[in-house]
This record gives sequence, structure tokens and C-alpha cells, in this order.
Amino acid sequence: MRRPPAAPGPATAAPTCAGALPGRRAVLRRAGRSTWPLLAASVLYNAWVLEFVLPTGLDARHSYVSELFAADQRLHVLFGGIEIVTALLVAVGAFPGAPPGGGRVPADRWALVAFAASSVGDVLLPMRCAPSVNRACEAVNPWHTGTSALAHAALFASMALLIVASRTQGGRWPLIRRWGPWVLGAALVTALATVGPLFGRPGWHGVPQRAHLMLVGTWLALLAAALRGRPHHR
Repeated sequence: MRRPPAAPGPATAAPTCAGALPGRRAVLRRAGRSTWPLLAASVLYNAWVLEFVLPTGLDARHSYVSELFAADQRLHVLFGGIEIVTALLVAVGAFPGAPPGGGRVPADRWALVAFAASSVGDVLLPMRCAPSVNRACEAVNPWHTGTSALAHAALFASMALLIVASRTQGGRWPLIRRWGPWVLGAALVTALATVGPLFGRPGWHGVPQRAHLMLVGTWLALLAAALRGRPHHR
């Protein structure tokens, strides 16, 4: 008489389930560690709105936001401190933990860290004065302009790399795939619209710059939502 096949015991079925669930939970924990720092950074990145309630003495239409923490401004410690905290939050959001399986950290995360480091450089090498209210002040501070250029290059690199990854990594990050190109395009246009003073054409550059900062804040929030909704595991 033939015996019925033995049912699979715990030794055969348990390892797959037991290994999968903790792994999934670990990925979710890593995604959560990215979400909150990036969300906080998206808000703090637009702390320039405080200029509407604080006595900065600057006209938001015709001044760079970096003039708020120029060396001769009375609130430079406040706005410079907020900029540094924001940069640290971005760096923490970029590195929520070691990549699963000991893999390499992707280039888009390194670009985010470069963006954060350059933003700190903006504060450590500030404008000496505010050119929008001081005619004797130089519109172009070589060191500060250099760190700002690096920050923008790293920011746009991270955006482009993440958008490409959203289209090539098996359908991950649908929010970035759908909205990322629009945010990137608008951020590029508004950034280019701020360079007038660098070519001796000051005036109204504060409006597109503040629009640019709002778009960057939107990008950070979008990235936080995308990582929360679809954990990143390459």
C-alpha cells in the first residue's frame, strides 16, 4: 500500500517565510528613516518665508535668499543655522542605513550628499554683505558663488539620476517617474532666471529664486513620499 506524500515540515517552509518577512521589515525601516528627514528638510529649505515676519531689511523681490545669512546681516546666525540643519537632514535622508546585501550606495544618494555638503559650504563661505541694499557690495563673491554652483550641480545630478532610476529599475518610484521631469524642468528654468546680477543685470531675481527653492522643497517632499511608498532596494 502506497503511503501518501509527507506534508512539508517546518524545516522546509519556514526558512523562506521567516527570511522574507524580516528582510521586508528591514527595507521598510530604511525607507522610514529617509522619509522624515527629507520631509523636514523640504519645509526648512523654505524657511526664507520668515523674512516676511522678521526685520531682515531685505526686499524679497530683488535680493538673493543667501543675503539673509550674509556676514553683515543681523539675522545671519538664524538663517545660516537653519541652512546647516536642512543640509544635515538631507544627508541623513540620503543614507538611511547600509544597502541591503552589502551593496554599493547608488550615485543618486552620493549626489544628494554632495548637495548637502555644498549647502553647508554656502554658509561657511557666506556673502560678505547684501548687494541688494549695499551698492558698494560685490554682487559676485567668488567662494560663495562657487559653493552655490556646486550645490546646484549636485542637486540637478541627483534629480536626473533618480528620474532615470525610476524609469529603469523595474517600475519603482512611480511618483518620481510621473512628476520628477516636470519638477526638474521648472527648477532648471527658475535657477537660470536668477543669474541676472552675475552679469550686471540685478532686479527681480529674488522672485524666481524663491520659486526655485519652493520647487526644491517640493522635490524633497516628493522623494520622501516615493521612498515611503516604494522602498528603494537595488
